Amino acid sequence: MDMFKLSGKKAFISGASRGLGRQFCLALARAGADVVITSRTLSSLQKTKEEVTALGRECLALEMDVLEQQSLKNAARMAEEHFGQVDILINNAGCNIRKPAVEVTWEDWKTIVDTNLRGAFFLAQALAPGMINRKYGRVVNIGSVTCVAGYAGLAPYGASRGGIRQMTMSLAHDWGLHGVTVNCLAPGWFKTEQNAALYEDEGWVEYVEERIPLGRVGRPEDLDGTCVFLASDASSYITGQTILVDGGISVGAVRALPGSQPPRLSPD
Repeated sequence: MDMFKLSGKKAFISGASRGLGRQFCLALARAGADVVITSRTLSSLQKTKEEVTALGRECLALEMDVLEQQSLKNAARMAEEHFGQVDILINNAGCNIRKPAVEVTWEDWKTIVDTNLRGAFFLAQALAPGMINRKYGRVVNIGSVTCVAGYAGLAPYGASRGGIRQMTMSLAHDWGLHGVTVNCLAPGWFKTEQNAALYEDEGWVEYVEERIPLGRVGRPEDLDGTCVFLASDASSYITGQTILVDGGISVGAVRALPGSQPPRLSPD
């Protein structure tokens, strides 16, 4: 079990003020890591910082805008100056603008793809030299079930998440010989502040849950184990992979209604 411990490790989590980003911070802190947390507004990180320090871990909060390359570089530099190193990157910052494809504007596309994909690449690039020099690093890019499946109203978002999957494989090849693993953690349907409005529609929730073999949407804590695993030495021989934590929705099945008979399968 020592392989899963993160004692002495320093982790950098982008988009850490709320939702899944906050959950990743707490999971890594419970496993023993000190953390750097970032958001576009420093004040929004206060609650997360208090929760991390309550666990007995050190926490550095930094303002960072993933749409500004210099902001990424500055945050990476300050993190390394404060802790001496960054061992783990949880590349989580992201956004979405949900619209029918015919209504997506040029600026919508730019905002989503630049935030989710370009920002993730250049943050990893900013922290990679230190990992490469130390011959150790864990990069965990946060994707989505849209890495492997398409949904209406999510064209630019799905394009950005599909890009995260491809980028993960490329960086894994690029940095593998330097002791740096790069993997993608891809959540399925989880209720967060970003998509809370969807969950107010009971019909939509029922529709989604019918397509999840485990019969429910995800809870934030469902991601803890996979996040710690990919950040730890337990995953030292895993790189370039996309691990879906989605209750099985990516298998494409639809559950039978209660009391109904499963479809008959015929060899012909």
